[in-house]
Amino acid sequence: MSKTPLSFTIFLSLTLFFFPSITASSITDRYLYGGCTQQKYTPNSPYESNLNSMLTSLVNSATYLSYNNFTMVGGSQQDVIYGLYQCRGDLSMPDCATCVARAVTKAGDMCRGSCGGAVQLDGCYVKYDNATFLGVEDKVVVLKQCGPSVGYNPEGMGSRDAVLGGLAGSGGPFREGGSGVVRGVAQCMGDLSYGECQDCLSEAIAKLKSDCGTADYGDMFLGKCYARYSIGGAHQASKAHGKARGHVLLIVALLILVSSL
Repeated sequence: MSKTPLSFTIFLSLTLFFFPSITASSITDRYLYGGCTQQKYTPNSPYESNLNSMLTSLVNSATYLSYNNFTMVGGSQQDVIYGLYQCRGDLSMPDCATCVARAVTKAGDMCRGSCGGAVQLDGCYVKYDNATFLGVEDKVVVLKQCGPSVGYNPEGMGSRDAVLGGLAGSGGPFREGGSGVVRGVAQCMGDLSYGECQDCLSEAIAKLKSDCGTADYGDMFLGKCYARYSIGGAHQASKAHGKARGHVLLIVALLILVSSL
């Protein structure tokens, strides 16, 4: 397995149209997006053994930590694998463990035979690869969703902007806030420094405001952070109607090119 540029295929679920409310009561295992590297490993190889150990470690660790990363080494550099998981900051540990287990199962089924894979569920994220990504900034847009426009309302948009501004100015990797009927949440991956987190979230929030305009809800997922808002429970209302009320952007023709280090 040579260190050549890999293509990371992103699979987006049509259930993105039925997004849950961004609260602790969300359906945490709702599939948002995922992808697999095109590079394959040899069956019954040391890499496959390391991959199985990695996935087991991710699941076990999620029973007592909401974020962790691992590096599995082998007899040679080509057997090394890197991985991490992260749960949404408002999940209980039992919910975190359940979410990560489901994400790992999804990645294993979807990316069978691939050296790397990633899955984002509503409540957690899992990624592993033979090219290191730990501690590396990634501000590529992987998912954007905007609800329908409700027209310009100075009070409503002012509250939304205030909530998003509060998220940008807060500390810590997980941030949530609200004002009136507006709710917002943002989170950075745990391997980023404070400065890197601020940089990532500032970009996600700026893109969210500019791209979603006067939409009643919006979601902006970058490679290492995300920001989301909802006005008047719009996410939940969209889910209840059982059909698309806004639009989803499939990012970069469903392909993100990832270069090995």
